[in-house]
Amino acid sequence: MARTDIDVLIAGGGFTGLTLAIALRQALGAPFAVGVADPSLGASHAGDERASAVVAAGRRLFDTLDVWNGVADQAQPILDMVVTDSRLDDAIRPVFLTFAGEIETGEPFAHMIENHYLVDALEAKAREVGVELYSLAAADFSHPALEGQGRPPAGGRGWVNGEPPPTPPRSFYPQPSPSRGGSAQRIDVALANNETLSCRLLVAADGPQSSIRAKAGIATHGWTYRQSALVTTVGHERDHQGRAEEHFLPAGPFAILPLKGRRSSIVWTEAMREAERIVALPDDGFHAELERRFKLHLGEITVVGARRIHPLGFCVARSFIAERIALVGDAAHVIHPVAGQGLNMGLKDVAALAEAIVDAVRLGLDPGSPSVLERYQRWRRFDTMSMGLATDGINRLFSNRSDVLRLVRDIGLGLVERVPNLKRLFIREAAGLVGEVPKLLRGEAL
Repeated sequence: MARTDIDVLIAGGGFTGLTLAIALRQALGAPFAVGVADPSLGASHAGDERASAVVAAGRRLFDTLDVWNGVADQAQPILDMVVTDSRLDDAIRPVFLTFAGEIETGEPFAHMIENHYLVDALEAKAREVGVELYSLAAADFSHPALEGQGRPPAGGRGWVNGEPPPTPPRSFYPQPSPSRGGSAQRIDVALANNETLSCRLLVAADGPQSSIRAKAGIATHGWTYRQSALVTTVGHERDHQGRAEEHFLPAGPFAILPLKGRRSSIVWTEAMREAERIVALPDDGFHAELERRFKLHLGEITVVGARRIHPLGFCVARSFIAERIALVGDAAHVIHPVAGQGLNMGLKDVAALAEAIVDAVRLGLDPGSPSVLERYQRWRRFDTMSMGLATDGINRLFSNRSDVLRLVRDIGLGLVERVPNLKRLFIREAAGLVGEVPKLLRGEAL
């Protein structure tokens, strides 16, 4: 069996996996071998109609990696955002909060982009910089820390928040591998063509049902919401002018997110059974339900994308690391999409882990050593829990029919709207520019 030594292997070829691979390869050059394993690599993503919000920090990261220029023409800047709070059949939806303006001159706080454009650009850049892409149908991961494991993770389920769900290698069979001094020096990965990869660090970017996380015995904690998100794309008569809208309705938020052209991405939260009923309606019935929530301020609307439904949940891994293993993106955490931060939290993971690895390797240290992984976990886990609990709280506060809570939240929204410094802080937080921000998210090369 042929054996190839590699420094870092990333399981999962979605946004987070490819971005991490590019960042490491660009910073450390040809001597540092980076690979991505995912059967979907090289496949066409043109049929993927989903879209994601990329906040300012994420755009800076992609710009620094020389990826953004390839997708900028397809990205719709969010120039304004309004937040309302009303009942479904209210004739008027009063605006309680607006987010307008720019983070810096010429820099909107976010862009909307269809997923397939960004994934294709990332894959092309990965090939250009020399990342090894393994699109074989199956791989076996062996590691002493995995021996006797394979327990399913405990905790909740959740929707992949904006991240194209990577198709991880199908089977992960724990087998012992050589170690020295009581700890493993490498993780061996058996590919379907009988080639073995031996890596110093294995990164799990394989989605919310991560096989690597389960085989490493990393439990999760979380819960399911009794909600599902209906997602589709609509066309409309009038131009949206780059304005996003989030209407808080008793069943959950109804978000209208602008895309290029006279189109918008819809993320529509309902109770699970109601969501299933609505998505199964004939076209005219679905259109009527959509119009009740969308209204006619942009003229006649037409559904131009497939209808999809995603159960919602909150789930965080109890540890983001194991021996020579790091979890990133949805493998580490899934949160409610109410704040549109799923993808951007994954990009924070990538930027933090890349910086920790690059700093260590430049000092001659092992990229999979405990000190590198602990630095990454300290950097990301508290922030992840804070954001997850914040989105959970927002969803619970707004997704109810209590008149008392409605009064409380509307007073709170009005206060933020009327205090410029507080509002500016909220905008910068939403843009990913508050706290200990990794270099890539500040637009600085590693």
